[in-house]
Amino acid sequence: MPNYPHQEHFVADVDPSAQDRAAAQTPAAPLSQWAVAWSYLRRRPLFWVSAALILLAVLVAAFPQLFSSGDPRACDLARSLAGPESGHPFGFDRQGCDIYARTVYGARASVTVGVLTTALVVLLGTLVGAVAGYFGGVADAVLSRLTDVFFAVPLVLAAIVVMQMFRDHRTILTVVLVLGIFGWTSIARITRGTVMSVKNEEYVTAARAMGQPGWRTLLTHIIPNSAAPIVVYATVALGTFIVAEATLSFLGIGLPSTVVSWGGDISAARSSLRTKPMVLFYPSAALALTVLSFIMMGDVVRDALDPKARKR
Repeated sequence: MPNYPHQEHFVADVDPSAQDRAAAQTPAAPLSQWAVAWSYLRRRPLFWVSAALILLAVLVAAFPQLFSSGDPRACDLARSLAGPESGHPFGFDRQGCDIYARTVYGARASVTVGVLTTALVVLLGTLVGAVAGYFGGVADAVLSRLTDVFFAVPLVLAAIVVMQMFRDHRTILTVVLVLGIFGWTSIARITRGTVMSVKNEEYVTAARAMGQPGWRTLLTHIIPNSAAPIVVYATVALGTFIVAEATLSFLGIGLPSTVVSWGGDISAARSSLRTKPMVLFYPSAALALTVLSFIMMGDVVRDALDPKARKR
């Protein structure tokens, strides 16, 4: 552009609002599925309530001495079915044991069985379902039929039959193994279906084109992107396995009487139901509240990870 004598040049000032509009129109990086889920969860009161209850249950199970100074195995028949008193807010059961101390220490066995069984079930179910869904063919046929065989057997019924074989060796580990062996089928089916849908995604095809081994693609790409439904089911299943342990102990074929557990205390309190119903109430309430917290957490996590559930 030619310059003329005595001609002044002006440069327009930059409009700040125009810059803001341009920045607003610049597309931001998309959030991951877990980031979107966390953004949804932290705005849900149900999530914080269930998280607080779960944290309390875990703390009581891990550090019961912080919540009770009494000995759950110290019993005095002179205090049989006695009411609450200083240091014993729940009173005493028929054997003269402190109900509050037994309720606190009973969380350890029940929560431990639930956590360990869920970990074992997730490991077995994810492994079987991922291999069947990814490799297909003969592996899928064999593993799917194996899953159907175990799925056809009711969990509690199978546990009752198998636990009868270990009358002299009933420990927390025994209960975990028995429940884990018969409880992995649902997660295997969920994992298989999710893997079959994920393995056709473009990033999986790109990994194969780059020569990445199949097992590495399965571990680094497919399983992490199939974790959402597994996490949802595992959260709910943890409460289910706590109930299963309590059921076995209630029937007298779960944990031995030397182990303090909610199921065992509920079973022992049946004889006092008419004369002293509160003996049964406290361990039952602790069991129900713990299981309810995991069910509520599973519901809110499902809504966070499933956009269709949020729209319903």
